[in-house]
Amino acid sequence: MREILRQGLPAIGVSEACVEPLLSFADLLLKKNEVMNLTAITDPKDVAALHLLDSLTLLSAADFANKRLIDVGTGAGFPGLPIAIACPDCQVTLLDSLGKRVDFLKEVCDALSLSNVTCVHARAEEYVPSCREQYDIAASRAVAELRTLSELCLPYVKPGGLFLAMKSVGTEEELTAAQPAIRLLGAQTERIWDYPLPSTEITHRLIVLRKRTSTPKKYPRRFAVIKKQPL
Repeated sequence: MREILRQGLPAIGVSEACVEPLLSFADLLLKKNEVMNLTAITDPKDVAALHLLDSLTLLSAADFANKRLIDVGTGAGFPGLPIAIACPDCQVTLLDSLGKRVDFLKEVCDALSLSNVTCVHARAEEYVPSCREQYDIAASRAVAELRTLSELCLPYVKPGGLFLAMKSVGTEEELTAAQPAIRLLGAQTERIWDYPLPSTEITHRLIVLRKRTSTPKKYPRRFAVIKKQPL
């Protein structure tokens, strides 16, 4: 794992000084995973490539310095926690609906002394009123259709900001279907970036949406409605 990180970090502009805290995070993740289902990826090399480096690749797509980031549906902390480690001047909110996962994330932040991270236990559609359009960047690696992710994430982003949706390749139909929703929510597709993951034969996709205007306040709707009647 160490060697994969040391080889992969320079390519995305991350200091080698981040290797040790990233390894500590990975160690805490794998130990907690023995008693709690946090990740199906447990091989250390895969954790390095598919979790850590995949998350940090976002640093090549946007400037996170002195920005506010919300990671919606963060799960075990991806992509937000690796970004918080690599960018201590980025204020990161990790949002998840499962209390046990949020408790784990708080444990990691305490263990690594990450003062730039706030861990929030809430549903994405319910947390919006407290911080609507207050973030420079929203990111999500959650497994959900882009129409759903856009409705859940774009209300957090201030006009001019970005929503970074982490996807697998082959999502052309999904992206096309989401265009009306993206426009309705005040954004437009700025970039589609396919990137290889180091030490693997896997390619992932990042969909970059630029927020142009404020999202109508009636969004996001209740999740049951979003699921039943996607935009």
